[in-house]
Amino acid sequence: MIREVSLNEISDGRTYSENDMVKADTAGCVGCHKCCTGMGSSIVLDPYDVWRLKKELNKNFQDLLNEGGIELNMVDGLILPNIKMGEDERCTFLNEEGRCTIHKQRPGICRIFPLGRIYENGDFKYFLQKGQCVKDNCAKIKVKKWIDVDNISENHRFINEWHSFIKAVGEKNIKLRNTGRGESINDIAMYVLNEFYVSDILTEDQIDVVDEGLFYMIVMNKIDKANKVINTLG
Repeated sequence: MIREVSLNEISDGRTYSENDMVKADTAGCVGCHKCCTGMGSSIVLDPYDVWRLKKELNKNFQDLLNEGGIELNMVDGLILPNIKMGEDERCTFLNEEGRCTIHKQRPGICRIFPLGRIYENGDFKYFLQKGQCVKDNCAKIKVKKWIDVDNISENHRFINEWHSFIKAVGEKNIKLRNTGRGESINDIAMYVLNEFYVSDILTEDQIDVVDEGLFYMIVMNKIDKANKVINTLG
């Protein structure tokens, strides 16, 4: 979800790289799950998020939809999955004690909170969201330790490339809409959904590979291919 905002409006006014220290450590969020409720459709999932959920839960994309853990919504002209809120607007992956049942493979938006990402000059950095976490006096922690993903540099590259791809598709959709070619917008939306979410990024022979570098290599090639395909649509 791409939004244009001032950094000073939403943060402490600073940006952070993966090697910086930031006051984000919530000490396991003991006794609190406020950020896991009332989020509507805002926890949008990227292909890496969905791939990890498929592996963790041993389910395909349709299973995740049918069982109510995720849902589909329109985001910037695309049909993208998001975590679904259930009863009392609680995340469907919360247990009765308010603890996350997919914490090890939680989505990127959840993983970095209370940090956010700001994109500038073809790259991104992290920022500390102001007034979003109810916990006082968070401890300092290195950003990459807080994010806690393997292959942090490849993860950074993927997130940046995916953001650029989604932004480019959104800009193309505006041009198509302004020229009355709405059917091409639908074609693009279905192509992205099927190519990056419904279909498996890795084959059955590859799915248990420990090194996530293979995932990044394949999905980056898919993004490159998708840019070329979408340029031919409309």
